[in-house]
Amino acid sequence: MKIGKYNLRIINSGFFGLDGGAMFGIIPKVLWQKTNPPDDANRIKLATRHLLLESSSKKIFIDVGMGTKWDEKLKKIYAVDENHSMTQALNGAGLKFEDITDVILTHLHFDHAGSSTILVNGKIMPTFPNAKYHVQKEQFDWAKKPSEKDKGSFVNDDFVPLAEEGVLNFINGNEQFDDEIQFLVTNGHTFGQQLVKISDSSNTVLQCADLMPTMSHIPVPYIMGYDVQPLITVREKNEILPIAVEENWKLFFGHDPEVAFATVKQTDKGFRVAERFTSFG
Repeated sequence: MKIGKYNLRIINSGFFGLDGGAMFGIIPKVLWQKTNPPDDANRIKLATRHLLLESSSKKIFIDVGMGTKWDEKLKKIYAVDENHSMTQALNGAGLKFEDITDVILTHLHFDHAGSSTILVNGKIMPTFPNAKYHVQKEQFDWAKKPSEKDKGSFVNDDFVPLAEEGVLNFINGNEQFDDEIQFLVTNGHTFGQQLVKISDSSNTVLQCADLMPTMSHIPVPYIMGYDVQPLITVREKNEILPIAVEENWKLFFGHDPEVAFATVKQTDKGFRVAERFTSFG
């Protein structure tokens, strides 16, 4: 798909698992397991799927997945897929870490920012040595001093070294990155999460981050137990989804194990999937 000056590609760096109950909050298991069957530890399979935007001068990654800085205990807890990696994903796309010019981080939870850094000769360094990393200042400040509820979602080694190396660019609010890329701040899942809207006169793709991590989270009440402000998430979905319907946006899901993006419609039962897609092809 091409939007403005950018060619869009989908990159998948692997899979992991999180508790299904935590992923769907108050929604009963008898409902969510129809679309997201759990394993014997009640975990559902989740992707780490990223958008790659390429122009004549830039190669931009949106979110970077789990990374490799995991010990065996945590790999087991989160069912980390060791058969895939960011290195393999980039190689498959004909790219190297050095080719990436910009990394847009929707937020700093470990499953979105883990590959931001890598261990090199005993030191944590930026994974993409030529890239500028872009994140909301509010999210960075929250990640350094999170609440007891969500501190397990942040790993300092994923983002503090970026600041120390001087490669972080702080965004403040709903800024326009360039003619095609705009940041839309949401605060329900975590403070200062930025959705990424890529649009021109013909098409709009919204990288939904964890406002709607999977296709199953399109209905408004389907909200994660991880969210720090769930009622704010409700309000944000009710603000964004009507526009997505009216303007036929393509909603991109970073975590859905099968569906990359979908369009939405409004029915007498609320917002639902209109069409679903596994690729831009």
